[in-house]
Amino acid sequence: MQKRRQRLIALILKETMQLLRDRRTLMMVFGLPLIELFLFGYAVSLTVYHIPTAIVDQNKSPESRNFIQALVNSQYFDITETLQSEDQIVNEMDAGRVKAGIVIPPDFPTQLVTGNANVLILLDGSDSFSVQSGYSAASIVAQNYSIQLTAEKITRTGAAGGSLQQAGTMPITSSIQVLYNPDLRDLWFILPAIIGMILQSMAVVLAAITVVKEREIGTLEQILATPTRPLELIVGKMIPLLVLSLILIGVTLGLGVFWFGVPFKGSLWLYLWLSLLFIASSLGLGLLVSTIARNQRQVAQITQMLMIFSMLLTGLIYPRSAMPAASQFIGDLIPLTYFIRISRGIVTKGVGLAFFWGDALVLLIYGLVVMITASFSFRNRLD
Repeated sequence: MQKRRQRLIALILKETMQLLRDRRTLMMVFGLPLIELFLFGYAVSLTVYHIPTAIVDQNKSPESRNFIQALVNSQYFDITETLQSEDQIVNEMDAGRVKAGIVIPPDFPTQLVTGNANVLILLDGSDSFSVQSGYSAASIVAQNYSIQLTAEKITRTGAAGGSLQQAGTMPITSSIQVLYNPDLRDLWFILPAIIGMILQSMAVVLAAITVVKEREIGTLEQILATPTRPLELIVGKMIPLLVLSLILIGVTLGLGVFWFGVPFKGSLWLYLWLSLLFIASSLGLGLLVSTIARNQRQVAQITQMLMIFSMLLTGLIYPRSAMPAASQFIGDLIPLTYFIRISRGIVTKGVGLAFFWGDALVLLIYGLVVMITASFSFRNRLD
């Protein structure tokens, strides 16, 4: 019994020493929960304030300006653009520069007097949380402004008892139109982003595991004993994974459209070409991870942390506009951030390359940078 206890104590001490020597594991054990806590505490918000908003004021009267100021004072809407027509608002939404649009009719003051003023509010249905916040905020602001005007009317006319009912109906009604996703179906919002999440996770894990596994069993050194260069080795490993990822795109996109009924409104060929660019960037990121990780366990730890950042900071679920600048900067380092905008633009909005060429260019530069960095890091590690 005593010998068994001694053996157990010896094993406990051995495992404790190994755990304390593995600093990377300790950093993951203590660092990851703290990172998650701060991300959920500061970066994740389901209520979206300061929604980028375009205004079409066809009246330009004190009454219309007061209504616009009431929207701004609610802190839900930030007037970022002043346009001339409803079509211009739709174009700005297609480009992703605004998430809401307000159209005030030319006879707004007259309609206020007669009690039938109608303000058109357009919301971007491809951004679920912005729609929910904007929908509620627009209704509340219009109602509160109507109550204020009605109270002023009661004061001027001296209505008996001062009741709102005696002053007539509410002078302002808001007609809210949700573009791209009029029924507010969550699947239409989440599916284009989930496809990108699946592709990135698979590409990063496969690329990293492939290299690390060969390093562990010793075949990597045998390959590099030949005239093969590190960049050639990296490209050779990427191409089969690239083909596999394209097949996965077809499967996931087909299921989303034909099984779950999510409409595909844009160009399929453009979507596939830009997906290819995104996959190449993700594979390059995975190869870069393989130059950092020493074994498959560390690959799993790093990719787990990357997945958490991707779920929280790329706009997959939570709106990036509600995040602080530091969280947005971290999200900018992940290729999924750019592909989500591309995927939602093509699938949900049906827009073309002219509206998100900047995101495509970033993915191209990102892929080149991570592959070149991985090649140099790979060479230095082998040396």
